[in-house]
Amino acid sequence: MEQIPLFKPENEFAHQENLRTPRAPVDWLSAEAKLNGQPTFLEFFAGSGLVAEGLRGYFHPAWANDICAKKAVVYEANHGRESFQLRSITDVSGCLLPKAALSWASFPCQDLSLAGLAGGINAARSGLVWEWLRVIDELESRPPVLVAENVLGLVSSAGGSNYKALHEALVARGYFVGAMMIDAERFVPQSRPRVFVVAALAGFTLPHSVVGVGRNWLHPDAVCKAAAGLERWVWWAMPEPPKRQQHLSDILEWDAAFANAAIDARNIGLIAPRHKKYLDLLPSKKAFAAPGYKRTRNGHQVLELRFDNLSGCLRTPRGGSSRQVIVIKKNDEIKSRLLTVREAARLMGAPENYQIPGSYNDGYMAMGDAVAVPVVRWLAEHLLTPLVRAYEHR
Repeated sequence: MEQIPLFKPENEFAHQENLRTPRAPVDWLSAEAKLNGQPTFLEFFAGSGLVAEGLRGYFHPAWANDICAKKAVVYEANHGRESFQLRSITDVSGCLLPKAALSWASFPCQDLSLAGLAGGINAARSGLVWEWLRVIDELESRPPVLVAENVLGLVSSAGGSNYKALHEALVARGYFVGAMMIDAERFVPQSRPRVFVVAALAGFTLPHSVVGVGRNWLHPDAVCKAAAGLERWVWWAMPEPPKRQQHLSDILEWDAAFANAAIDARNIGLIAPRHKKYLDLLPSKKAFAAPGYKRTRNGHQVLELRFDNLSGCLRTPRGGSSRQVIVIKKNDEIKSRLLTVREAARLMGAPENYQIPGSYNDGYMAMGDAVAVPVVRWLAEHLLTPLVRAYEHR
């Protein structure tokens, strides 16, 4: 397959002929997938396997990779070792990978996150997305559908230039592209906004059910600003999910042990004054839980709580302030503890039987650095599957 530069060339018509060249039909189904009637997918930066869990029943995993050995243990415990490779994406050769209908890349977010150094999409970690495109270039046949997932900073940072670079690189490879923002709180009691960039290969008619005529619930202002003036932009459309019925209090392990006396006293002492006052005013007969993170305000560390029965966005446990604290008030007593690993898994929509071997930090990282299962499942059902079926019947 011809090699295409990572960035769109100055001459916007340089690859016009390539984009119009019809491609031969591709048989991307493995024997096992054919038996189940499922198209296959390649997953890059697969982590602990929550994307594979969300795609379960819709797509069959043909190949996956990640560089983190601890996350690999979780992935293999739930999805097996057959399709997983523990290696850096820089060591992956596309010519050795199987054909697939879908390629998913949840590439590193550190350089695009507001909490990171904001190095941008060309920095060392988030810049690994270009390695993903290199592998796509090396495949015998490009998958008809691609998905890139990252934090909101992908579209909001640097005036949208980070997203523009990715969009134009995908367009140069023959795809129509659109970005969406979906907050996991629509499905689980965790505030977790994430951007999903979905690209569909040119050469087949996009189903009317997945293409809108303008912005919808998937397109907040940050996405719309990033989309302005871009070629081959698609306003992806999906039905809006029903109102979430589950709350934070429904997923907590109420019998989990509290922190030891010294840590507990420190946590309670750090509660922001206005939040402590609100907590004191709450009725004491029924147990109430308020999650929170430690933050630095005016040079002092405080524990800021939320009282909307919703968890804050899970993070990776690289420091004390990255671990979510649960403050519980019952019978006029206020106690604290860390979020448990199983609670973190529930907040990510993982099934109860999802295995999470390893230490507390291992499990917390496996869940905190992942994609919420029901969000992936919603995309699989309402957008990715219709796109693959349309390509199959073109």
